[in-house]
Amino acid sequence: MESRKPQRSALVDSYVVPGDVILDLADMTNQTIKLGAGLRQDCDTIQATSAGRLRLSKPNKYWVENSQKRYVPSVEDTVLGIVVDTKPDNFLVDIKGPNLAFLPVLSFEGGTRRNIPKFEIGTLIYARVVKANSIMNPELSCMDASGKAAEFGQLKSGYTFETSTGLARMLLSSPTCPLLEALGKKLSFEIAVGLNGRVWVNAPSPSNVIVVSSAIKESESYSRLQQKSMVEKLLAKLS
Repeated sequence: MESRKPQRSALVDSYVVPGDVILDLADMTNQTIKLGAGLRQDCDTIQATSAGRLRLSKPNKYWVENSQKRYVPSVEDTVLGIVVDTKPDNFLVDIKGPNLAFLPVLSFEGGTRRNIPKFEIGTLIYARVVKANSIMNPELSCMDASGKAAEFGQLKSGYTFETSTGLARMLLSSPTCPLLEALGKKLSFEIAVGLNGRVWVNAPSPSNVIVVSSAIKESESYSRLQQKSMVEKLLAKLS
């Protein structure tokens, strides 16, 4: 049987509003679609639930990108969370969503009851959303799909600030975000971006942290060319 190429919505990169039909599932067979923020399934259609630009990433994940501060958790999102309480079986984590998220104490590579991490209130965690729906608290994990720690876990030192969810997605876009690409050619720094609108930056020198953070904060409404120009001006001040 000949395999069919996944059908692409004609509205990708267009502005959509609540109620717009993104895809008609009746016309699609044997295709897996992942839904991100701003979308829901209604019978045989995928509809927008918020206003913004419809985005598509490989292999077949759709979401609505906007500049809202409020974050709606979606499975496989990477987030920056802040520990607000500890329980025998879970850490309670603020991920800027409607509800606190659960991070099971065993959701770490090699996690056992004998080596449970000791996180204080206020600890910053980089994690992956593994469960999310409208009636239950989201669940996080500090492991990738293969059970490895990868880049997940506690983030120490550095500077953390908040952005819109739309800017966070732009920073994580593929190919590499032009803003981060331009900064990376001149500066040494580490960065972790959460789709929940939190960003962590660390660097060998405080000046690098300030430049990178300032560039990201200022880039919200800039085009790709404007981002590069803005970075050049910021870097010129350092030389």
